Amino acid sequence: MCQSSSQNSRTSIGSCTHIAHVWSQDAHKRGQFIDRQRPLEVAHETCPQETRGNDLYNVAGVRSCNTPSIRRRTREAANFAQPRGRAGREARRRQDGRLVLQGWAPGDRGHRRGCCRISPGRGWGPGIGRSQHGRAVVDSPRARRNIPSTAWGIEADSNQVSVEVFDGVSTAGRDKIERVAAAHPDAIRVNKVDSTLKFKATDLRGGNGIWSQNWLCTAGFNAKSSSGAIYTLTAGHCVPGTGNIWYMDWNSTQIGTQTAYNFGTGTSGSCDGSTRGCDWAVIRADGPSINPLGTVRYWGGKYHQINDSRYPAENESIDRIGVNSEDKTGNVTKTSVTVNIGGKTMYGMFETNNCALGGDSGGPALNGNTALGLLSGGSEETKCSSSSSGNYRNYFTKVQTVLNERGLKVY
Repeated sequence: MCQSSSQNSRTSIGSCTHIAHVWSQDAHKRGQFIDRQRPLEVAHETCPQETRGNDLYNVAGVRSCNTPSIRRRTREAANFAQPRGRAGREARRRQDGRLVLQGWAPGDRGHRRGCCRISPGRGWGPGIGRSQHGRAVVDSPRARRNIPSTAWGIEADSNQVSVEVFDGVSTAGRDKIERVAAAHPDAIRVNKVDSTLKFKATDLRGGNGIWSQNWLCTAGFNAKSSSGAIYTLTAGHCVPGTGNIWYMDWNSTQIGTQTAYNFGTGTSGSCDGSTRGCDWAVIRADGPSINPLGTVRYWGGKYHQINDSRYPAENESIDRIGVNSEDKTGNVTKTSVTVNIGGKTMYGMFETNNCALGGDSGGPALNGNTALGLLSGGSEETKCSSSSSGNYRNYFTKVQTVLNERGLKVY
């Protein structure tokens, strides 16, 4: 009689009746079927007498009796299960009608290569269809149409493909989705979501610690060009030059590249303090995971929205924020000063009696919601408290001069 090595074969007196199964690649190694509850019957008949004593025919894990007709039919079934390229190896393994999304079937427990897609498309539109058992299907290689601001998935409860359409979808993309959905209303449901899609980015505000080439400074203000490009302002003496990349201090998220600067001299030549500021740098804040905001962060999580900018007035009260000395309140003592620090002469600076520490350079000076200056340097202090000298003198580049020179506006 036919002899079966499979515990899943059906046997009878004088002959064998066998049900062949499509095995997953991983499951085959373990001697387990893809779906124990619903094996696929690809060959089901009694082995003829001439096959007695022969082993079961086995092609790609599909087993049947060893006859020419069964071999042909088994090959056809096995051909479905055979991997065809990378997508086939990952996806062409099952025909049991379970839901399939992006090459996975629910319940596969992570065995990616044991997963299959079901007869893709079949006229349902790009990569959308139903399996032989009527289940909704998204065929991953074809469903990835790269329509920005959309999300596609299968809802098991409704047995439909759900398409989430977010703000920002192009007219062409929206039309494509609507055409497919209109053609298959029972299989596709489109939901409009009043929100934009974006990666969870790191917020960048004035007062945040930033670093480049191992130098720690403080972000001053974020500003926009007429084209909408966003730049972060800081001190030019932190890293004189251009092309260096800046990062957030607390998590090293990339901010962007320094595109212009001045530290006595720089991108636009020597400074004069009136039309060209003497200690500033602008960083193109276009890092892939950075979200520059028009606010200044005070210590303790308080934020001030910056609405405008101007030149400082003598004796006015200002706040100065830095990464090392927290928030310090003071007054403008002089509105136009020439100061030489370490042999570097800087013109058109303004002076305050705020305390400041190393690492605070580039940090913002503001009055309420108005941007006034970027910290450059001043009297040396080791701490800002009642036990320090109290005779503070610090000098700032006027932010309005920088904004005018670079064609920027705070926001």
